[in-house]
Amino acid sequence: QVQMVESGGGLVQAGGSLRLSCAASGSMDRILEMGWYRQVPGKQRELVASISRGGWTNYVDSVKGRFTISRDNTKNTVSLQMNSLKPEDTAVYYCKAAAGQFDYWGQGTQVTVSS
Repeated sequence: QVQMVESGGGLVQAGGSLRLSCAASGSMDRILEMGWYRQVPGKQRELVASISRGGWTNYVDSVKGRFTISRDNTKNTVSLQMNSLKPEDTAVYYCKAAAGQFDYWGQGTQVTVSS
C-alpha cells in the first residue's frame, strides 16, 4: 500500500513563507514525475509545480519566481518552498507522485495567507 504523507501547511501573513513536504512510501514502481497541486472550494484542482526524475521543473505562471519545487529521489520526497505568499495562494495543497500507470495523492494540507 502506498502512502503519501504531507506536512508544512498553516497560516501565514502575506509576504511570508512556508515550506511543504511530502514523503512517499510503500510498494510502487519507480517514481517519475512528482508535483504539487492546489484546490479552492468551487474550483478545479490546478497544477502548481512539477518536477521530473531528472530535475526538470514546471510552474504555473502565478507562482514563478516565488515558489521552488525540489525532490530527493533516494528518499521519495518532494518539497515546495513558497515565498512572498499572497492571499490568492490560499488553498488546500496536494502532492502527487506518478509511478508506472498510477498516480498517488497526498491527503492535502491547508495553506492560508492572510492579508
